[in-house]
Amino acid sequence: MANIVIIGASTGGLPAAYEMKAALGAGHSVTVISNTDIFHFVPSNPWVAVGWRTRKDISFPLREPLEKKGIKLISDGAVAIDPVKKDIKTSSGTVVPYDYLIIATGPKLAFDDVPGLGPEGHTISICTVDHAEKAFERYKRFLENPGPVIIGAAQGASCFGPAYEFAFILDADLRKRKIRRKVPITFITPEPYIGHMGLSGVGDSKGLLEHELRERHISWHTNTKIKHVENGKMAVEALNEGERELPFSYSMIIPSFKGVDAVAAVEGLCNPKGFVIVDKFQRSPRYPDIYAVGVCIAIAPPEVTQVPTGVPKTGFMIESMVTAVIRNIKASIEGGQASAVATWNAICLADMGDTGVAFVAIPQMPPRDVTWAKKGRWVHLAKVGFEKYFLRKMKKGISEPFYENTVLSALKIKKLE
Repeated sequence: MANIVIIGASTGGLPAAYEMKAALGAGHSVTVISNTDIFHFVPSNPWVAVGWRTRKDISFPLREPLEKKGIKLISDGAVAIDPVKKDIKTSSGTVVPYDYLIIATGPKLAFDDVPGLGPEGHTISICTVDHAEKAFERYKRFLENPGPVIIGAAQGASCFGPAYEFAFILDADLRKRKIRRKVPITFITPEPYIGHMGLSGVGDSKGLLEHELRERHISWHTNTKIKHVENGKMAVEALNEGERELPFSYSMIIPSFKGVDAVAAVEGLCNPKGFVIVDKFQRSPRYPDIYAVGVCIAIAPPEVTQVPTGVPKTGFMIESMVTAVIRNIKASIEGGQASAVATWNAICLADMGDTGVAFVAIPQMPPRDVTWAKKGRWVHLAKVGFEKYFLRKMKKGISEPFYENTVLSALKIKKLE
């Protein structure tokens, strides 16, 4: 009997657990180690931050659906991985042995890279549901005395989509409240141009997103570093523009990501930022029994930018990583060789409050066979539908090609528009 252990239970780890158990059956054990026993649907966090969703709307307890499938849940954080002894130590002191390990931890949020950044400082975050709830509390206070807003991403960030989404969602919410005229909004980003997104752009993402920002009277600064943040003041440095101080009453900044401590500490497993180095089979070259999926893996940027940017790991891309890992571990257990390779295609639905933009990049990194970006209310409807669909299926312990199915549904909606 093989023991498969998965660290992490979010949009990569939870589907991996369901798919792994379905692929192997009762003859092998699957264990999930998670620092929380609640699943939260991260893509909905921007809606939570403006009160369009609550924690209850986008979450559910993990234990019952996992145990119904014969999957063990250990709701402790992993604090150490020993790849020689092949075990994981948790925060409670439990030692969990493994034959195969899947790392799906997500990132460590590097707020400390910029003095004053983050929920413990002077800006908000939508990276976790806890942060999104705190963001909404600050937003309610902001609405009593509105003023300038700064939204964007710090240098080294790789998750640009939610920053753009939140700028547009906040704009839509302020318009609904009929106070948008009182709120100047500025978007700041390390990207060399609007719509780069760490991917050298997707289709006409530059023109499309610049147009949408102009339509909503949102100004922007690209090639920008945040030097430090104080209460109501953000010191930034934009290439060719010099340093300046931007005032704000409310600010949401996506930080740079790093690898979580327990993973980053394993010798030879990660790059200098703590992201897991994997081969084309999603497997560690140094430790062939360790696989990784999602935000925690290392991907080199498609180009060097003047201000550092990272590469996003999108939902459809993560879905394909999970499928490849399951097939390769199953092959190894059965005495075969790893052969499944993730497609690493990007298909993203970015909500804009009352409309949205769909991005398709096949493959995610250029040069590409397919690349386009399209706007329409159908994208907003598709993202709302996907949220409900994904949560319903995950609660029932059903894993399937969620992103692929949703995109196909979205394209059908588009044809009906």
